[in-house]
Amino acid sequence: MSETPTVAVFRPDDDRLEQAVAFLEDRSVEPIPDPMLAVEATDAVPRTDADYVIFTSKTGAELISEAGWEPSDEIVCAIGPATADALRDEGFAVDHVPEEYTSSGLVASLADDVDGARIEVARSDHGSPVLLEGLEEAGAYVHETILYRLVRPTDSGESAALAAEGGLDAACFTSSLTVEHFLEAATERGIREAAIAGLEDAVVGVIGEPTRETAADHGIDVDLVASEATFERLATETVDAATDND
Repeated sequence: MSETPTVAVFRPDDDRLEQAVAFLEDRSVEPIPDPMLAVEATDAVPRTDADYVIFTSKTGAELISEAGWEPSDEIVCAIGPATADALRDEGFAVDHVPEEYTSSGLVASLADDVDGARIEVARSDHGSPVLLEGLEEAGAYVHETILYRLVRPTDSGESAALAAEGGLDAACFTSSLTVEHFLEAATERGIREAAIAGLEDAVVGVIGEPTRETAADHGIDVDLVASEATFERLATETVDAATDND
């Protein structure tokens, strides 16, 4: 391991990436900012005839505000505190946040109350099917509105190149899509197998079991799943593991 551990972070190139870099720098590691997600807005807004409306990201909160969406009598749900804070920052009241900040956690928290209810799920085009399927199994009528598409920035891949050279000490994958885009970037550079091999010598942390499964399906060994589905917890636990290995 290098004297100052290098830690790859894949957040979108906005204030989330800036905050992630600052968070890692405060922990005396060298961040490798390599955005694997870019947002393409669809300009869609949630339907207004639902009993519940669910938001799953800070980006979604910002986009509906920009589009002028106004809630009526819906119960507004956020998948976690970061999404809830973003909704409140945009002037929306939040009625429900699950104790477990995942799709399955949100389903579990609503399952006893939504039989026969109309639920609007407003999110990206890469949302987990767990949320829709779980709510439908609970008896709800579910409609999904795609607020934005997540695409890979064309200049991504610095972290893959560093991993292939053996110079990456840790990586923080926040979703299955960041794993897939990391590998796409490596493939474009002709270093896919070398990058995967490089990750074997790094500490790989992920948010959520679906992300771990995606990584495993592509031959990436995951060292830890964050104990809470937030970037801060993921980064803290990944850095702790990386420095313990020093």
